[in-house]
Amino acid sequence: MERWSSRLVFVLAAIGSAVGIGNIWRFPMVVGQNGGGAYLIPYFLAVVCLAVPLMILEMAVGRHWRRNLVASFGRAGKRFEIVGWLICLIVLLILSYYLVIMGWTLAYLLFSLLGSTVTFSSFTSSLEPLAYFLISVLATGLIVSLGVNMGIERTVSIMIPFAFLILVALVLFCVRLPGFHPGMDFFLRPDYSILSRPGVWSAAIGQAFFSLSVGMGILITYGAYLEDDMDIPQSALIITFSDLLAAMLAGIAIFSLVFTFGLEPAAGAELAFTTLPRAFELMPYGQIFSVAFFALLFSAALTSSISMMEMNVAAIMGQTGASRKRASIFLMILLVALGTPSALSYSSQDLRFFGSRILDLLDATVGTIGLPIAALLVAITFRWLIDDDILAGQVHLSERWLRALRTLTKYVIPAALLLITAAMIMEL
Repeated sequence: MERWSSRLVFVLAAIGSAVGIGNIWRFPMVVGQNGGGAYLIPYFLAVVCLAVPLMILEMAVGRHWRRNLVASFGRAGKRFEIVGWLICLIVLLILSYYLVIMGWTLAYLLFSLLGSTVTFSSFTSSLEPLAYFLISVLATGLIVSLGVNMGIERTVSIMIPFAFLILVALVLFCVRLPGFHPGMDFFLRPDYSILSRPGVWSAAIGQAFFSLSVGMGILITYGAYLEDDMDIPQSALIITFSDLLAAMLAGIAIFSLVFTFGLEPAAGAELAFTTLPRAFELMPYGQIFSVAFFALLFSAALTSSISMMEMNVAAIMGQTGASRKRASIFLMILLVALGTPSALSYSSQDLRFFGSRILDLLDATVGTIGLPIAALLVAITFRWLIDDDILAGQVHLSERWLRALRTLTKYVIPAALLLITAAMIMEL
């Protein structure tokens, strides 16, 4: 089995998995939809008390058995391998439409470089999104086919520092905008009355798991490539801090722009692909700003898509004996088949199911409800059905912290995930 060449590249790869569109675009959107600064309180609590312990558990399980996700579930019994395949399917379906959105970011990056003004409606109504989706599938598949060291490591070693460099540059520019202070007032000043709304807590827990890529089996796969002397809890804290830093920097930049140009803080896809491009046109050096923003989105999307595909490639290789190249080609073909309806759902074809566009329907079902279900299956399987000594053997914490970690992963996290899953199902 391949191994990470150093702790640094593992941390960069895990940061790349975590820091995706969920941080740069979705985080400010969810903050805007849930009352601004008040949302940060349950969000930070969810990250520290729920997401980080589950992250540590996943990495510990991966390193303990050094197997892919499906084989790791098989340690609870042969019949539990189907649970691993179910999570692989959930992640693959998410990846199928995630690559469509990644294609949008690539298209707008090229539009920005060329100085073209293209509305989101005119772009998506054409067949261009399909072409950019195919490019995104090809780019992700080629990187993963090169392997952990030649493909993933080299990509994240370039993309992650590049993404943070762009984020910092955007923030330094935005602090001089007239909307910076009112934007920070909205972003950071809490209205404690909002905390009485259950939906705010549900959204915070969902975003915590989504943004850190925990509960998806990705970190079990990445953990299998870890060297024995790497400190898992310390690495988890570095990854979490980096993820939170990216989210907060994105929030500072986007809310400064939102309040400078009188935009809607709660806007979703419209904010990234319609409203902000119009704002860039009115700004000095707007083209440079637009190029930087969409380069950031594309970089974040690419490193996340790599991690989702690697998890599935590792499972196919481990369970079928297929080579990495064959597994990658198979998944690329499958992703094209699964993702094409999403790529065409905003086009003139207007592909819908039960009245909803295919992409939106997948996001509302598999993307929103599938993730907490996957995380719940991970927590229950590896804390209730398998030997309790995995954590003690892998994390090397004091008895006090180990006891807290065991309690959180065995009782608190499953209970929280059950509640959030029930709440999301009731909202459908």
